[in-house]
Amino acid sequence: MVDGIPLPTMDALIEQHSTLLYRYAYRLTGNSHEAEDLTQQAFLLAQQRGHQLRDIQAARSWLLTIVRNAFLKSKRHRGGRSLDTIEEPQVAEEPWNSPIDREQLQLALLDLSEEFRSPLVLFYFEDFSYQQIAEHMAVPIGTIMSRLSRAKAFLKKRLTEVVEAAELPRQTQHSPAPLPRAALTHG
Repeated sequence: MVDGIPLPTMDALIEQHSTLLYRYAYRLTGNSHEAEDLTQQAFLLAQQRGHQLRDIQAARSWLLTIVRNAFLKSKRHRGGRSLDTIEEPQVAEEPWNSPIDREQLQLALLDLSEEFRSPLVLFYFEDFSYQQIAEHMAVPIGTIMSRLSRAKAFLKKRLTEVVEAAELPRQTQHSPAPLPRAALTHG
């Protein structure tokens, strides 16, 4: 209990934050199975360390920090991984109207180092403020702004190349030659 307010139960934390944690873990790993594992691991660690949660309002950031730390720890132990293992997430998502498909976006995100990927994912996919991201990552807000700017520039360049490469075959295709006028008349 903090300031007379009871802390949420583990069931309540799971119900409120499981989708958020999964999405964040998926954007970090690019793999639905790894994201599920990270999400479960985060809730297990949260249950073991529940006494560390002092402010109910900080539960979301606290849980995301656990996911991030678990990801970084697994990445250190595992080393590199193949991009061939990337799968599309199995969650229902909003409509996507873009010349870039989700897999291309995820591949581009995975090409970013974690220090640039995390702020980008938290800002654009999870609606965190600069301040919340800075607190979450324990770095100054100016660093977050710089990392976001560099990450956006990288993604813009990478995804523009993807779109241009996809359009190139269409531009080089020749349309059939028009029929001669004589073929259009009956006669």
